[in-house]
Amino acid sequence: MKRILLRSGKSPHDVVPVEEALHRDVIATNSGNLIFSDAAHKILETPGTEVVSNGIGTDVAAAGRINEEYDAFVVPLANAFRPSFESRLKRMTRLISKLKIPVIVLGVGAQAGVGYNPARLKPMEPAVREFCSAVLDRSASIGVRGEFTEQYLKDMGFRDVEVIGCPSLFMYGRELDVRKKSPALTPDSRIAVNGSHSAVEKQGLDRIIARTHERYPHLRFVGQNLSDARQLHWRDLSDPNALVTAMPTHPDHPMYREDKVRVYIDPVTWIDDLRAFDFSFGSRIHGNIAALLAGTPATVLCGDSRTLELCRYFDIPHQRLAEVVKDPRAADPARLYEQADFGGLVGGHAERFERFTAFLDRNGLENTFTHGDGGAAFEERMESLSFPPGIRPWNDADITSLTTRFGWLQSRITELSADNAQLRRELARTGAKSAKAAKARATPVAPAASVYRRARRVVGRPIKRALQAGWQ
Repeated sequence: MKRILLRSGKSPHDVVPVEEALHRDVIATNSGNLIFSDAAHKILETPGTEVVSNGIGTDVAAAGRINEEYDAFVVPLANAFRPSFESRLKRMTRLISKLKIPVIVLGVGAQAGVGYNPARLKPMEPAVREFCSAVLDRSASIGVRGEFTEQYLKDMGFRDVEVIGCPSLFMYGRELDVRKKSPALTPDSRIAVNGSHSAVEKQGLDRIIARTHERYPHLRFVGQNLSDARQLHWRDLSDPNALVTAMPTHPDHPMYREDKVRVYIDPVTWIDDLRAFDFSFGSRIHGNIAALLAGTPATVLCGDSRTLELCRYFDIPHQRLAEVVKDPRAADPARLYEQADFGGLVGGHAERFERFTAFLDRNGLENTFTHGDGGAAFEERMESLSFPPGIRPWNDADITSLTTRFGWLQSRITELSADNAQLRRELARTGAKSAKAAKARATPVAPAASVYRRARRVVGRPIKRALQAGWQ
């Protein structure tokens, strides 16, 4: 049995209660991460392969164990080539440099503006170069998200670079069925909108959301950040993102009060819920990919290179956010829906899938659609599990909602009290040993007497007394 270690926040088969998921941050700050990691897990799981999630942390000290227990380390990544990710990229490079097994990167991307100017990435170029060199020493090629990242790496001299997009859109293999359910959107249509805090605060997405909220009563905002989830479930405003009150996940926003906001911990519930919608749009690439996987039409409002290059590669309908913000009519969901053409996305999907699986083949990885059951066992197992629904705004004060939250808090208090008691005992033992050691260091200790000296002390005095008596 081949064993693959997969970089992911959690296994798709792990059912984690909401409170625990937020406490542990299993989404690695953004639930979109789980869409491509879950897809990678399903794709790589074959009868002869076991896939194990390593959690999102990078433990350099675990390199020896990884070499012994696994046959490959697979690393699905998103926009990892960005300044805010540099320290984590360096730590990942240190781990990879200690590995003797193949290391395969799925869909890494560089982040810049929609103009594809890499100038902001120049200071971190050494870190990117070191990372790619370490990966390519252990794989045949490196998979990137799109054209911008491909050119970015080739300009640095790397040649073994392949554009494969993102594993997320291959969750169902070579099949992708996206079609419009009605000829046009109406005020009665169910519409999902998504967006980041920066798009809302700095790029004008808040105005688009506000206008859409006024015109479409069945609008729902789907957030993705850990801070979004904590605001919904705990009304926790401690994160800096809470300063963005125009975000629908903020308790002061009217969509929050109207229960028109969700955040999902598990892609399976996210995708299932979006099947009931007529259209999805916004600046979140994986928020809209979740809709496409559900068969729901979607349009991406691109505000940076990471979304733009994926949309271009997969032929996902998209508009530039800066342009639609200027014209209220251009950002109307009805118009976006009318303009969206899914012919290229659906028609070109099989070819892109073949390119993706060829990349896996070249890197020694089997996939369930070619070498397995097409993911049937994976899906059957997922259907047998009961995942928590999407997190809703906490507008209730009923006993049930209070009981679940305070019950979890009480259990955490009990656990922390036990942990603190254990720490106090350990500190007391350590302190006693330290005090004893310090005292020993402060008090001179006579060297151990030799056997001869001990014997002389025992018999020396009697002999001396006998001799003195004889002399007298």
